[in-house]
Amino acid sequence: MKEMHIKTDHGNVYYWISSIRPDRPTLFFLHGLTADHTMFGFQAAYFKKTCNVIAWDAPAHGRSRPYPAFSYADAARALHRILQEAKISHVVLIGQSMGGFIAQSFLCRYPRMVRGFIAIDSCPFWEHYPKSDLWWLRQIGWMSRLFPERLLRSSMARQNAVSDIGRRNMAKMLSQYPKDELCRLLKIGYAGFLEDNRALEIPCPALLLVGEKDRTGKVRTYNRQWAARTGIPLITIPNAAHNANIDAPETVNRCIRDFIGGLYEI
Repeated sequence: MKEMHIKTDHGNVYYWISSIRPDRPTLFFLHGLTADHTMFGFQAAYFKKTCNVIAWDAPAHGRSRPYPAFSYADAARALHRILQEAKISHVVLIGQSMGGFIAQSFLCRYPRMVRGFIAIDSCPFWEHYPKSDLWWLRQIGWMSRLFPERLLRSSMARQNAVSDIGRRNMAKMLSQYPKDELCRLLKIGYAGFLEDNRALEIPCPALLLVGEKDRTGKVRTYNRQWAARTGIPLITIPNAAHNANIDAPETVNRCIRDFIGGLYEI
């Protein structure tokens, strides 16, 4: 995977890209809030053999810092720029948690470019969230500042993963952010979702994956409702929490492979 970046008005956005072949499908992996591209290491290694693979550090995350003006609209535009530079006209977006929000933000703006969408432990763009849930999202930034730094980091690592490798990966990703920056990310990540959230009918084939042990907010509840409301298939990933693609990489890779196989011959 080759490291590259684009320059934007707010800062550089870094991404990692495999050798691009026009006869192959392109998978773009979008990590979650406070994470970085390394959370998709198992997927990149597996799929680069048969697909074009791109994974990024989203704006304000990982190498793509400093980036003082994060928004989902801006992230969608940066994603579009990367695809243009790689001469990719159609893409399958695979977003974990916040990455699923960015994928849906992209779908709102560039729907014809998306051949398929996989949400991993994410939530839908939807205009009917209970007001109480939206209120709690607005409190996460300041509430996170009340935690001692070590406790904040360890609790986030434990909540997001159940496997040793998943918790180590989450802890390592979190370690690059000073506490103030970490709390700011939590604030802008959820506030940005509230700003960009809207009614969205997914215009392409889609798949929902959720860890059976995901205890982050109401992710499992909202995915069940998402699937029931839209008919999008929902697969529960055994022995996995919020970062299901790291906790259970073989199962998640098989789900992705089967989904891609329904869109392309690979």
